[in-house]
Amino acid sequence: MATIAIAAPHPAGIDAARRVTAEGGGVIDAALAAAAALTVAYPHQCSLGGDLVALVRDGTRGTVRTVLSAGAAAAATDPARLRAAADRMPAGGPHTVTVPGAVAGWAELARLGARLPLARALAPARDLAAAGVAVSTGLARAIRARLDVVRADPGLSALLLDKAGDPLPAGAPLRQPALAATLAELADDWRHFYTGPTARRLVTALRERGSLLDAADFAAHRAQNTAPLSLTRDGATWWAAPPPTQGAALLAVLGHRGDPLTAARQAELSRDALLGDPRTGPVDTDGLLLRAPRDLAALPVGPRPAGDTVAVTAVDDAGNAVSLIQSVFQSFGSGIADPATGVVLHNRGSAFSLDPAHPGTLRPGARPPHTLCPALATAPDRVVALGCQGGRAQAWILSQVADDILDTPDPGALLARPRWIIGSRDLGRPRPTLVLEPGTPDAGRLTTVAGRLGLAVARAAGPHDEAGHVQTARLRGTRTDAASDPRADGTAAVLRE
Repeated sequence: MATIAIAAPHPAGIDAARRVTAEGGGVIDAALAAAAALTVAYPHQCSLGGDLVALVRDGTRGTVRTVLSAGAAAAATDPARLRAAADRMPAGGPHTVTVPGAVAGWAELARLGARLPLARALAPARDLAAAGVAVSTGLARAIRARLDVVRADPGLSALLLDKAGDPLPAGAPLRQPALAATLAELADDWRHFYTGPTARRLVTALRERGSLLDAADFAAHRAQNTAPLSLTRDGATWWAAPPPTQGAALLAVLGHRGDPLTAARQAELSRDALLGDPRTGPVDTDGLLLRAPRDLAALPVGPRPAGDTVAVTAVDDAGNAVSLIQSVFQSFGSGIADPATGVVLHNRGSAFSLDPAHPGTLRPGARPPHTLCPALATAPDRVVALGCQGGRAQAWILSQVADDILDTPDPGALLARPRWIIGSRDLGRPRPTLVLEPGTPDAGRLTTVAGRLGLAVARAAGPHDEAGHVQTARLRGTRTDAASDPRADGTAAVLRE
């Protein structure tokens, strides 16, 4: 009997995948069902109002494709107006909302090999939104952490606060009838999100709040199906998404034969200075991959906002694989939830630079630099799908498990192993900092290297949420398995087709 291994950061994703697999769905259907269910259970990290990047492997052909569904800024965007008001993009609000790409990304994934109509993959999510799902520990923590943002928005307040105005606690029922109705509408035709009634409601809500996005911007969105970047090392080929995502940063760290912290810091600085949208201007991919030295000090540096996301990984015993990441960026995205549709809108536009010399500068119709970093690896008798939450730190989070994930007999133990991360504002730190979880391997050496790199050093009291919620699914020989990071609320399963 054929099997599908799948991992997700919330059990609702696995339950949805199990349901569509029982109905005849394959690995893509399972990943889509999980992804849709997570928009219901994890609204602080993903939504119909966010973006999606995925890698898909065809086990028969051995080929890998990227689905890149990142939305653009409004055609009417006026960068000069925003520059006159501030030297950087706002962290949230209507001007940080770009056209959401997740729904078009789902449709493109389905086109690449789903066995069932997309409506079947959306059905578990629709039912979950209508019936309700218990507030997870992670969601309850996010509500408390962003309580000022939640209270400032009528849609988020209605969704996440009780009648007394207090945050919903873990275990409380979260019912979303408006989102259930939207999912039912998209099951009829996913294009409604871009050209139909859903689009009209979203555009109305956004423009009432001052956004420049209009119906033409939504109608113009297309998911991009393109070739990934790749790197072969030690007999394995690693695949990552191209710009405007930061996939090159992961390959840069993996391809660096020296100290991994040094490589991560170099990749971070290169990404901050060089990443942009190749559709609207040149992007220095060789510089991002650290294949050629660059004088980064002479270049403008982009913003360093925090980020949040979910990863779904799935692999079947024929070598078909999906590594999918979807996100609202910061927790609860822009801080706007549209009551009419139940959609939480992302703040991906906060990652634009307002410096006109930066490749990621805000331009009409441009896509912002993206943190999303799904990964696939292939080796003889091995296929691995890997992804994580972790914002800007995703590249070095994944690099710390990449070397062992192909062969370890216990992927769950590997994901639980203490990790380090580097960052600044995205980690709530005033300056670039190395953060070490308790028991991080080689902590003494890392501390010494951090000093040479000019990084502050901090030690987390325990497992750190920003150290990533890694999800992995694998095929090793003829056996599939999967694991979910204990830092999240998730789980993994092997499903029988």
